[in-house]
Amino acid sequence: MTAGTTEDVATPVVSLRHVRKVYSGGAGAGGAVRQRVALEDITFDVARGEFSCVVGPSGAGKSTLLRCLAGLMPPTSGEALFEGAPLRSVPAGVGVVFQDYGRSLFPWLTVARNVDLPLRVRGVRRGPRAARVAEVLASVGLADAGRQYPWQLSGGMQQRVAIARALAYRPDLLLMDEPFASVDAQTRFELEDLILRVREEFGVTVVFVTHDIDEAIYLADRVVVLSRSPGMVTEIVDITLPRPRDQIATKGDEAFARHREHLLGLVMSR
Repeated sequence: MTAGTTEDVATPVVSLRHVRKVYSGGAGAGGAVRQRVALEDITFDVARGEFSCVVGPSGAGKSTLLRCLAGLMPPTSGEALFEGAPLRSVPAGVGVVFQDYGRSLFPWLTVARNVDLPLRVRGVRRGPRAARVAEVLASVGLADAGRQYPWQLSGGMQQRVAIARALAYRPDLLLMDEPFASVDAQTRFELEDLILRVREEFGVTVVFVTHDIDEAIYLADRVVVLSRSPGMVTEIVDITLPRPRDQIATKGDEAFARHREHLLGLVMSR
């Protein structure tokens, strides 16, 4: 990667400033429109190169927060910023990976064509596109799968394709919404190690929503803990575990257990 200026490094990749998000529903008593507050006064920054995880109880607004960070959904009040500029739509420098990989991939396109699609949309020429597709498929362990179709792959392999597609156009920020929740435990561990490896390889900043406390501790530099609905930032916890991380050694570290106890207490508190 080319080193940025001091100003580039100092500017957070993404920021939320006093973000509040309210959903309007049907009419309530007396004809008044029902409203549900999903997020309340959310403020935090994500620095360049950081791996941040977002955790919280069910209904805390984790996915809503991620959509605000992606520019997919405007806050009701407050401000979402990408590299210092207000978010009005999804920027070119943001990649998003959702939990439901089955719906995010096009079953009638090969794996290579699925990964190639965002590059074609951006007008990248055929030669550089092919090289980029080969690069990212190799980085996620699918170098030989380009001619297969998503429906021919396991769930874990399909999620690797989704990750490769998000990395293909070299985003500055990768947003992931519980991406490993639908796979078995062994595949989940493999995908956790995969995302740590490609994060290091591509130098991408990551915000990762998960309901799994152990996963958050294993992956993150910092964990943003949301309260019960409406979601507010309860605490931002620095994870002090050394890198590189290992599924056995890291999770057997006494510091890992201390982080787990602290985060569980925060998430389960009323």
